[in-house]
Amino acid sequence: MTRTDSDSWDLASSVGATATMVAAQRALATAGPDKLINDPFAAPLVRAVGIDFFTRMVDGDIEFPEGDEFDPVRMGHGMGVRTRFFDEHFLSATQSGIRQAVILASGLDARAYRLDWPAGTVVYEVDMPEVIDFKTTTLRDLGAEPTAERRTVAVDLRDDWPTALKAAGFDPEAPTVWSAEGLLIYLQPDAQDALFDTIKALSAPGSRLACEFIGDTSVFASPAWHEHREKMLALGFEVEIGDLIYHGERNHIVDYLTAAGWTVTGRQVRDLYDECGLEYGDDELAIAFDDMTYLSAVLPGDSRV
Repeated sequence: MTRTDSDSWDLASSVGATATMVAAQRALATAGPDKLINDPFAAPLVRAVGIDFFTRMVDGDIEFPEGDEFDPVRMGHGMGVRTRFFDEHFLSATQSGIRQAVILASGLDARAYRLDWPAGTVVYEVDMPEVIDFKTTTLRDLGAEPTAERRTVAVDLRDDWPTALKAAGFDPEAPTVWSAEGLLIYLQPDAQDALFDTIKALSAPGSRLACEFIGDTSVFASPAWHEHREKMLALGFEVEIGDLIYHGERNHIVDYLTAAGWTVTGRQVRDLYDECGLEYGDDELAIAFDDMTYLSAVLPGDSRV
């Protein structure tokens, strides 16, 4: 289903299904031999959504040759290094004294329940009402309890989310640690810029931001991706991720954030694999995505922590 400016979805369709896909990969990372992360809620959330392909994936009912892109160990590595990057981003910021965290497009992210947050930390989860309600209800039924003060902000990011965030208690005068994980490719180029402008306007000195980006979204039209897509179709996953992405030229995130006053550092996905003691793939699909960049940004100035 091709994107429109006013489209909507749940966790089994369109962009929402990609959140379920990510949760399934987090479940594989948790169950894998390398223990890159620990997310005990990922698999139960995937099962609750009920997409057959991902349920079979987390239950180990899909078998692939070792090294195949659907090999559970390999898939776990891919999401494990990404999740670990954002986990460490939040923990480093809060250990330095920041007590306000905002997870944009939180999806099935369970960080408010599984990370060891310092006392007094408030975690704001921003996502569409249907997504927030589903996760909150499912985790409550599982008996899960947040490890920080969790405040949900049920709003579409295309609407006035800053007002909704402040209504939930967010303090723009206090330093904040932000994440925009798995989000930017689903935004139009001008919406990407607007998102960063808004984050900057809401950020006190000392605030931190992390995101990841793909420099060239034409990778989703490459032969390697087409072959991967055909395998997903054969397995029963009918959502075409390439149709959900806004393609076309957009501002380079490092340049944009730097010009806005952030101090930015970036690492390629291969660097994250090295840091985790893992070997990045050398097949066509891995090479197609090896320019994936993970960014950490700090807003300089006198922190009010």
